[in-house]
Amino acid sequence: MKAVVLGAAGGIGQPLSLLLKANPAVTELALYDIVNSPGVAVDLSHIATPSKVEGFLPPDEGLKKALTGANIVVIPAGIPRKPGINAGIVRDLATGIATTAPKAFVLVISNPVNSTVPIVAEVFKKHGVFDPKRIFGVTTLDVVRASTFVSEILGNRSLSSSVSVPVVGGHSGVTIVPLLSQSSHPLPASLEASALDALINRIQFGGDEVVKAKDGAGSATLSMAYAGAEFAGKVIRAVNGEKGIVAPTFVNLASDKTGGDALKKELGKDLEYFSAPVELGVDGVAKIHGLGKITPAEKVLVEAALPELSANIEKGVAFVEVPKL
Repeated sequence: MKAVVLGAAGGIGQPLSLLLKANPAVTELALYDIVNSPGVAVDLSHIATPSKVEGFLPPDEGLKKALTGANIVVIPAGIPRKPGINAGIVRDLATGIATTAPKAFVLVISNPVNSTVPIVAEVFKKHGVFDPKRIFGVTTLDVVRASTFVSEILGNRSLSSSVSVPVVGGHSGVTIVPLLSQSSHPLPASLEASALDALINRIQFGGDEVVKAKDGAGSATLSMAYAGAEFAGKVIRAVNGEKGIVAPTFVNLASDKTGGDALKKELGKDLEYFSAPVELGVDGVAKIHGLGKITPAEKVLVEAALPELSANIEKGVAFVEVPKL
């Protein structure tokens, strides 16, 4: 199992690479970045786990060498909160994957995910190698935050790893819709409406909380690396044949036509992409699950997410369709 991290020397990339090195299912780890990746690779290579680690830079076809034989590619590359720059970076990296490792599972972390996932897909379409089952937007941090914050409200942090809350929609602000009514550990009936609203807002805008705490000098890098490694681990387990793994992720709804069409009907909108609970399999997306039973208040949140989500998706598609001068 060869895993590749594109943007491996950055704030997310380094801790993500560390966590993938710690995963015994990974046998080979290739780290690519525009600076420092060989040093990060040598540092990680001393850790006593099975994977062989190599670092690559752009010269001498470094990207191609990193991607050759890749099974799973994780993309945390980019600059925090610079959507225009990140779009270009993701497009160029996607071109490398499409030409060198078109069958790899691609996990997109680079924000804005609502737009960068469509960018990867459009690049793959241009190269004639698009398989909607193999491209994922990593929304796991929203799920991780929901688990953590719900366990805090329940007054028991030890529950955080077992609390499961489906988070649907997209991966920014109002497009993030936590379905708290479906939490594996129900919220207290006595929880006031204002406290529930505050919890939803905190899940939606948790990234701002981190930026503020870091005095604007950084964003959510460590928690994002943890979330990225969690999702990558699930994809690896599913690809290795483990059954029944379901996780929310932002996917092209054509990846499971039956499930995707049913979800579009639930939403009342013909969206091309949406984050929903997805069953993972050996080929990537095995089944897209619907929203299930949601409350009227959650229905309002879903409806509020749709216009922005739709605009974000269109922006990503247009970025590839219309060459920038």
